[in-house]
Amino acid sequence: MRLLFLGDLMGRSGRNAATDALPDLRQKLKLDFVIVNAENAASGFGTTSKIAGQVIQAGADVISGGNHTFDQKELLTAIGADGRILRPVNYPPGTPGRGYNIYDAPRGKKVLVINAMGRVFMNAMDCPFRAVDDILKKYRLGATVDAIVVDFHGEATSEKMAMGQYLDGRVSLVVGTHSHIPTADCQIFDKGTAYQTDAGMCGDYNSVIGMDKEEPISRFLTKMNKERYNPASGEATVCGTFVETDDRTGLAKRIEPVRMGPRLMEHIPEV
Repeated sequence: MRLLFLGDLMGRSGRNAATDALPDLRQKLKLDFVIVNAENAASGFGTTSKIAGQVIQAGADVISGGNHTFDQKELLTAIGADGRILRPVNYPPGTPGRGYNIYDAPRGKKVLVINAMGRVFMNAMDCPFRAVDDILKKYRLGATVDAIVVDFHGEATSEKMAMGQYLDGRVSLVVGTHSHIPTADCQIFDKGTAYQTDAGMCGDYNSVIGMDKEEPISRFLTKMNKERYNPASGEATVCGTFVETDDRTGLAKRIEPVRMGPRLMEHIPEV
């Protein structure tokens, strides 16, 4: 199978760039399945059911989230009704929505997508390692499902790497989100799991991780909040991760970054 994961959509600029690019990417990369993290899609804070619908219509099969998942309160209803919208699985019991689901892909394939969130330098959450473990007790790669993708939304690179190594051989891909900076460590671990510490954001990189530069710089200089953060609105770069899996085992055969836009060195895999 050929899978694409796109990193955090950042504001209008990022989501427009991603939705514009997705139809061509699906065709050019001959994609079977697409996951998009959209937790910053609505003015940088959360997403809405309307935006989620636009992203799905453009070619995403699943929308994942993170610590800003519930910033837009109207999503509380939609996230419980639409199984294509995920939030981190290790939110406390009783939180609306779901943290994982199984989806149909072409040729009768089944894809399990898990959204989890780290705890280092983040809000207090249940243990993501045990939460993912509990899911993997029910589903086995290459047997009950054909691919398993884990979006691990976290701040600390060490925690993300630990999750990837912990799941090596049990899932197809562990990809990090949240830091908005694409890391240069695409790799396949010893037992066959593809990994990237952070897929990067889809947004304007002439910014401070997607926000207009002035306010973040001012806060670092003065330790004062003068105004709210606003997403940068310049031309966006689309960043993500492309993975090809073995149809027999579900493990990764190939992983490459995807970068399209004006700021970063472009890279589009050849298929």
